[in-house]
Amino acid sequence: MTFEYIINKKDSIIIISLKGELINKEQASKMLEDVDDCISKNETKILFHLNELNYLNSSGLNIFINVLTKMRKAGGDLAICCVNKKISELLLITKLGNIFNISENIEQGIAILNKL
Repeated sequence: MTFEYIINKKDSIIIISLKGELINKEQASKMLEDVDDCISKNETKILFHLNELNYLNSSGLNIFINVLTKMRKAGGDLAICCVNKKISELLLITKLGNIFNISENIEQGIAILNKL
């Protein structure tokens, strides 16, 4: 399966909906360029919507950490919503669930980012 993403904006929040499998940095190179473009426009609050992301490995987690670091350095933040059981377990095992703002749905994710 391939990796795809769609970018939408709601208020000042950039919502990136991920689909498929995120298993290497090359798959996400265009998305990372788009994140850099958002930062250059001072759009520094991103919500990763994972409803259709079926699989994520350590390389995929590294991409999440990369985006989180960029957002926080720019004065913003990253939240994650709609995490499936498999990815939730991966975040728990790696203890990264404590680093990311995780919500059950888009509305909660937006509310978290609006409070920051």
